[in-house]
Amino acid sequence: MRLILLILFVVCIITCAPAQYFPSTTEWETHTAEEAGFTEAGLDSVVQFALRNEYSGQRDLRLAILEGFRREPGHTLRGPTKERGEPAGMIVKDGYLVTSWGYTDRVDMTFSVTKSYLSTTAGLAIDDGLIRSVDDPVSEYVWDGTFAGQHNGQITWEHLLQQTSDWSGTLFGLEDWTDRPDPDGTYDSWKNRELHVPGTHFKYNDVRVNVLAYSLLQVWREPLPRVLKRRIMDPIGASTTWRWHGYDDSWVELDGLKMQSVSGGGHHGGGLFINTEDHARLGLLFARRGNWNGEQLISERWVDMIRTPAEANASYGYMWWLNAGDRAWEGVPDHVYYAAGFGGNFIVIDEERDLVVVTRWLEPSEIGAFMRRVYAAIEP
Repeated sequence: MRLILLILFVVCIITCAPAQYFPSTTEWETHTAEEAGFTEAGLDSVVQFALRNEYSGQRDLRLAILEGFRREPGHTLRGPTKERGEPAGMIVKDGYLVTSWGYTDRVDMTFSVTKSYLSTTAGLAIDDGLIRSVDDPVSEYVWDGTFAGQHNGQITWEHLLQQTSDWSGTLFGLEDWTDRPDPDGTYDSWKNRELHVPGTHFKYNDVRVNVLAYSLLQVWREPLPRVLKRRIMDPIGASTTWRWHGYDDSWVELDGLKMQSVSGGGHHGGGLFINTEDHARLGLLFARRGNWNGEQLISERWVDMIRTPAEANASYGYMWWLNAGDRAWEGVPDHVYYAAGFGGNFIVIDEERDLVVVTRWLEPSEIGAFMRRVYAAIEP
């Protein structure tokens, strides 16, 4: 009898538990602050903070990009840009929209948040067995000379994902050393720098990120935006307004077809152009461990793997930032992780609380204070 009662109890837990809510393609249901476990005043404080602390750079992003990277030798715009909008954002709790501000359906550049989407296409390749292991040398998959030589030949997929590869070379006319060079260096010291053993030195470098995008294109043998659309964005109900661009000259020929190798950011223009609501959908997918309304779109294993900290930088995983190490936000849970891009673009994920926060055009230095306000708004 006890066994029967125990079985009935377990079945009731499984069948009687409320199903997780997911927004449809046309409607995102809302919860009040009280229903979501926030205080109304606290949420209002979050929104007002975001509006008061708008990114201070130019709205004409051509000027903002050229100003932001003016120290880089030969820096130019090589892909499309778009004048940015006003601050915008969303807070999603338990799948429900709790509050939003600005024009959340406006398509804007998102800069290095693109890297987290790029990482997602790598995860799909791992899930599908197109890449056997992140520890494999990339030269086993891309054998056209991109990873030739003793140094580049050591580089693994994990090194590229964690930005610790120290890949050396030229891709689409851009040399790796021209990206964010040492401010105390000279042209000669930059060009003749000592190479670090792959995996031992972290360097945020868009040329090397674009090497990852190019390498994944070689593996998938179809444009990465098509992979992302088919496998992730369409199933999660994203809009059809997002675009993922490369550079004007980042076209390659594969299997007799001309394809564009996309950019992992907007450093030279290009990258992902997307609205806030689509960002929130991707954030919810990861907060739900890769599952969307019962369909496992990307493996739970990958959702865990992206939070593997680089040995050379405890704050960085597989193109997602971790709330750990030197860049940790004080007063914010250490299990939080996030995508981040130039100009104050963020997707913040708290899987434990089923919480997703997206903010656009927030002064980047204020993100820690902003997130502290989010957590302060949660009812004790």
